[in-house]
Order: sequence, then C-alpha cells, then structure tokens
Amino acid sequence: MSSGIFFQVISIIYMILLLIVYYAKQRLDTIENKIFRILMITNFIGLIIDIFSVYTIKVMSQFPILNLIVTKMYLVYLLCWIYIFTLYIFAISRKDGIKFKKVIKIIITLLIISIVVMSCLPLLYKDNGTTVYSYGPSADFTYLVSGLLIFSWIICMIINFKKLKQKKYMPLFAFMTIGLFVMFLQSTNPGLLVMTSMETFITFLMYFTIENPDMKLIKELNVAKDRADKANQAKTEFLSSMSHEIRTPLNAIVGFSQALKEEELPKEALEEVDDIIMASNSLLEIINGILDISKIESGKIEIVNKEYRFKEIFDELVILSKGRLGDKALEFKYSYDDSIPAILYGDYTRVKQVILNILTNAIKYTKEGYIDFKVSSVIKDDICRIIVSVEDSGIGIKQENISKLFSKFERFDLDKNITIEGTGLGLAITKKLVELMGGRIVVQSVYGKGSKFTIAIDQKIIAAVADEIEEDIKEEKEIDVSGKRVLIVDDNKINLKVASRLLQNYKVITEEVDSGFSCIDKINAGENYDIILMDDMMPKMSGVETLKKLKEIDGFNVPVIALTANAIAGMREKYISEGFTDYLAKPINKVELNNIISKYLNK
Repeated sequence: MSSGIFFQVISIIYMILLLIVYYAKQRLDTIENKIFRILMITNFIGLIIDIFSVYTIKVMSQFPILNLIVTKMYLVYLLCWIYIFTLYIFAISRKDGIKFKKVIKIIITLLIISIVVMSCLPLLYKDNGTTVYSYGPSADFTYLVSGLLIFSWIICMIINFKKLKQKKYMPLFAFMTIGLFVMFLQSTNPGLLVMTSMETFITFLMYFTIENPDMKLIKELNVAKDRADKANQAKTEFLSSMSHEIRTPLNAIVGFSQALKEEELPKEALEEVDDIIMASNSLLEIINGILDISKIESGKIEIVNKEYRFKEIFDELVILSKGRLGDKALEFKYSYDDSIPAILYGDYTRVKQVILNILTNAIKYTKEGYIDFKVSSVIKDDICRIIVSVEDSGIGIKQENISKLFSKFERFDLDKNITIEGTGLGLAITKKLVELMGGRIVVQSVYGKGSKFTIAIDQKIIAAVADEIEEDIKEEKEIDVSGKRVLIVDDNKINLKVASRLLQNYKVITEEVDSGFSCIDKINAGENYDIILMDDMMPKMSGVETLKKLKEIDGFNVPVIALTANAIAGMREKYISEGFTDYLAKPINKVELNNIISKYLNK
C-alpha cells in the first residue's frame, strides 16, 4: 500500500459532514433511510480502517499479524459495504406485496458466510520496492463476491427496466461506471487508494437521490389533504343535491301556503294554513341547520357585516317568540336597553339567528313558568358589546352534560324529552357562529329548575340615534309594477305554478317555459321582458349555460335572476360570478321576492 492517503482524508471529511447534516434533523424511519444510515456508518468505519492500514504496513511492519488483522478487517468492510448497497438496490426495486424481511435475512446470511470463508482463506503481500499491497485467495474471493453481487444488480435492472429512469438508480449507474474505472486504476497502480473513496462518493450521491424524508412527509400530507378535499367536495355535492331535492317540493308547500293566506278563507282554514307554514318553516330550519354545520366545518361560511338596527332584531325576535309559545301557559318577559346605539355594524342575519336559536331552545324545554329575554350593552369608544341573556324555568341541564351541550346531535334525557322536536344542531351552530363573530356564549343551569344562556358580541357603532343617517328602504312601500313582463324558466311544472302564483299580487304579466332552449327561442323571436327568473339545475341545458347563450344575442340586457334550490354556502357569489344579476333561493321567501321586484322592476 502507498503512504499517500490524500483521497481517504478528503473522503473522511466529507463523510463527517454528511453524518452531521443527515442527523441534524428528524427523518422518517423508512427501509431506505435505515439502509442508508447503516451504509454511512459502515463507510465511515471503512475509511478509518483504510487510513489505519497504511500505518500498520509502513510504521508497524515488524508486526505482521497486526497487518493481517487490519487488512482482513478492510476486506470485511468491502464485503459489508457491497452487501448493504445490494440490499438498498433490492429495497428500491421491490414490488408491492413482497415481504422484504425475507430478503434482509438472506442478505445477512450470505454476508456472514462470505466473511467466514474470506477469513479462512490466506492473504499474501507483495513489495515491489515502492509499494506494498495485498493479494491472494482472500482478496480474490472478496472481488469474486463483489462481481456476483454486481451481476445481481444487472438482473434487477433488467427486471425493473421501466423504473430505470428514477433518480434512485443513479448511485447504481455511478458505481457500475466509476467502479470499473477505479478497478482499472487499482489494478495498474495498486498503491493508489481510491476504492474506499469511490464508495464514499456513491454513499454521498445516495443522500441526494434517496427520497427526501421531508418531501415525503409533505407528499403524504398533500395526499391526505387531497383526500380530505375530495371527501369534502363529495359532501358539498351531496348536500347541494339534497338541498335541491328537498327544497323543490318545499317550495310548492311554502309558496302555495303563502298564497292561500291572502285568500278569503274560513277562519279554520286559515289556521290550518298557518300550521302548514309553521311546519314548513320548521323543516326549512332543519335543512338550513344541516347546511350551516357543513358550511362551518368546510370553512365556507362567511360573516357578512353591514349597517343594521339592533332594535329591529329585538322586535322581530319578540314577535317570533310569542308566536312559537303556542298553547303553553308561559310568561314571556322581555326588556331592552335603550342606551344601545341605533345603528350598528355587523352580520344582521347571524346575530338574529344565534339569539333566535337560544330563544327557541328555551321555549322547547320550558313547559311552565317563565322565559326572560333581556338585552343590555357595554359601550367603549366606538364598540358596543351587546349582552343577550335568555333565562327560563325549564327542565335545566345536568352539570356533567353542560360541557357536551354544544356538540353536534347531542340531546339529553331523551326518555323525558322524546316528544320535543329537534336535531341537536341548534346550539352547536350557535356556538360556532358566536365564535366566528368574535363573541362568547356562557351557560348556567340547575337541573330541574331552569337555565340561563348569555351571549356577548362586540359590534361597531355607526350612529347613536336613528336620525343621524338616512332611513334605509326597509319600510314597506307601495310597489307598482303592473304591466311589467316576467319570464319564468324552470323544468319543474310545480315550481312554475308557485312562482306565477306569488307574482300575481304584483299584477305583472308572467310567461312560463320549461327549458333553457325555449327561453332562448323566446328572446330570438323578439319577445321583450323586464326580468327573467331562471332555475339553474335543468336537464340538457343548465341555467348557467342558458345565460351564456343569451348574452351572445345582440342587444340582450335583461336582468336574469338565479331562482334555485341550490342554497348552500357561496351559491349567491357563485351565480353572480357566472353572470346572473341576482339570486333568489327556493323556497321563495316573500320578503326576498319583494326586494327583487322592488329593485329590478319598480324603477
């Protein structure tokens, strides 16, 4: 062996750096990483043995037994490295379903046999005056085993030909090209110690070609995220479909019931119509509750802030609550803090929804006694903290159940409350909405005596008194749209009848078509309309597709309102982005219909 150990010193520096970099962060415990760790440590030990062997020959030549031991240790290293690298090749080439543990056992068994055989074979030394190097059966056996293992790699390459483009095979190609060149150099100049350095280079190359554990973790997270997104999308599509399927017949029930209320019917019949409307509204609340939970969980629900009058919410809630008391002999008490500013800034709809949920809950679970509805405030700078409390003398809640109160589908004491309607969604939705608005909800209860719910929500103050801003157009005004022409487009005949019936009160001229094709034919025939109410979910040509065709007609500028049962989160924004002028959900709400008529026909 030569005393020049330049390559080994450089290699050991690189290997130390590689070990530091590799162990500096946590890695996934995959098969490939396990093998790579063993290979790095093996190579590091081999470099130390290689450097040490130079001194055992030159400095300690008087101890031949020591030279023999060190040289044999180096041959053991070469066998270990080549077997471990072979194991890596099999690891990246294995097919799904193959038990890799069996491969590991075979490799370890062959390695032990090879080491034992090599150790028993003699090793010779040759000194040509300038270089001392080892040869003989022991070294020849090591090279033979290496050759056989390289042949097994070639077999792997043939079997996995389609995978050869993968970057993981780069160390294999590097070994088979550089290795041949190194063997040639070693045979022509035995004193040139480059074999271990070449193996160091291959090991170093593997660090960059082995699958990055961090990237793999990210990939796994992305796969999980994609699966969750697909599941969420599937749930959204299902809810959209169910919303459409349930709201379509419900539209007929609500629409015709509202129309009947305006007819001159006997008192008993009017009461029955009121019952139908109440039952329809209860069903609609259940549907909206399920949709709200879905919106919240998918992060698609939005808080839409605008100016509003809190006193109007309070008055509406009092009227609604009194109506829901029915035949219950309950004392409904209510009080309002007049110091609450007249005009606030927040989500009018959601504020009303959370308070109504609490009031409805109190009415459901209170058979006798009272319900006390109070609204007070704390004002600081331009923020008004609205404090709403609803206290009742109802059945109360056990202390162990209070923590579960806002969980989805939770209902307590079902044996006692079996006749009470509800899905267990109201309070879960309430808590989520309150938190989305930056508020807080607190529950105090004594089982068997009653409960008290307190909600605190901060709202921005716009005006202290009502006359500081112009009155918005919320008052009901006379709407004169007689003679205006409205085209209704819907594939469902009942929905066409409902819309036409509700529009009768406005004295407009209505026409009905059951497809987008018929709608386009009407416009192409020169028919003029002041507004078009169009369903989206129609067969053959959807409302969105129909609208695109209409906009291709020269001079078309009629307001087109999306009239749809697809009422899940984000639908208004979706339809407006598709080009619709506005959006009206089914079942058709008279107030919302009134706003559409007032906005687009009463000009």
